Amino acid sequence: MAATPESPQSTILVIYTGGTAGMAYNKRGELVPMNFEQIRRKMPELRQLNMAVEVVNLGEPIDSSNVTPADWLRMAVLIAEKYDQYDGFVVLHGTDTMAYSAAALSFLLENLGKTVVFTGAQVPVGGIRTDARRNLVTALEMAAARHPVAGTVRVPEVGLFFNDLLIRGNRAKKVESQQYDAFRSENYPPLAQAGIELVFHDRQIRPLPAGPLRAHQRLDERVALIRLFPGLSERVLRAQLELDDLRGCVLETYGSGNAPTAPWFLRCLREASERGVLLLNVSQCEEGRVLQGRYETSAYLSELGIVGGDDITVEAAITKLMFVLGLESEPAPARRLLAQNLRGEITPL
Repeated sequence: MAATPESPQSTILVIYTGGTAGMAYNKRGELVPMNFEQIRRKMPELRQLNMAVEVVNLGEPIDSSNVTPADWLRMAVLIAEKYDQYDGFVVLHGTDTMAYSAAALSFLLENLGKTVVFTGAQVPVGGIRTDARRNLVTALEMAAARHPVAGTVRVPEVGLFFNDLLIRGNRAKKVESQQYDAFRSENYPPLAQAGIELVFHDRQIRPLPAGPLRAHQRLDERVALIRLFPGLSERVLRAQLELDDLRGCVLETYGSGNAPTAPWFLRCLREASERGVLLLNVSQCEEGRVLQGRYETSAYLSELGIVGGDDITVEAAITKLMFVLGLESEPAPARRLLAQNLRGEITPL
């Protein structure tokens, strides 16, 4: 489906994966996937945008709770295939796992020189007080934005737009299920804000890449996520770390990266590390960062070969771990790559 003015200044591809933003009410009052052939009727605002908007379905609409790494790879492949045909991309996605998908795409799309904006809605487009129209229209404007002086792409990276903020995709976290401001970026400022005008914070935006786009096509799903809590038993920890084909694990630790010093706990981590399991230490706190070695309860983690995650989000940590393990088969180079700032997902000290 295309919505095309007579002389468009830009062409944007909307990739519909599913989610509330692409839903509408049928005659029985049930939510069903929207027919994008009728998008002009549903969203007359599109006629005021001086851009050609085309919409493609990733496949059968899926609830974002059912999104898998295979879907992330399909998105990356589709963007790579259409890369030269469009000036920017908008991905309509369900909110529950949007932060995971945005983070994954940021890693998969290396040397991204165009804007990819994830967006969605809390209320369907057919609702009276819907946020779907506002989010989609603004996301389209963000995807088409050019620098007023240089004329180059304004945001050459994967972002997530919701309510009034454009957030770096691998910095986003869903924090609200009932309000319109559903996403935040606690450890990195927004890339742009939408008020009466769009305000871009150029210093926060990654520069244009020097090389051509490279869409990676491999993720390793043999990973786990373990959140520490008082009372975590050796039996439960071993059940996860001793999985036969486990290759990596994100540990959600306390505060600035602290963990128990019980001998059995240390032994479990050491044995996993010696088997080649890549361990990434992230904080349970929404703000702040991991500082391994600041306290005695984290000093030993580095000695065990555990990588400190700095100020990375859990969503970015698990997708980065899949990405790195998809690139590197040996623990040592994988560990070095995991510690690097690949796409602006961490703030190095």
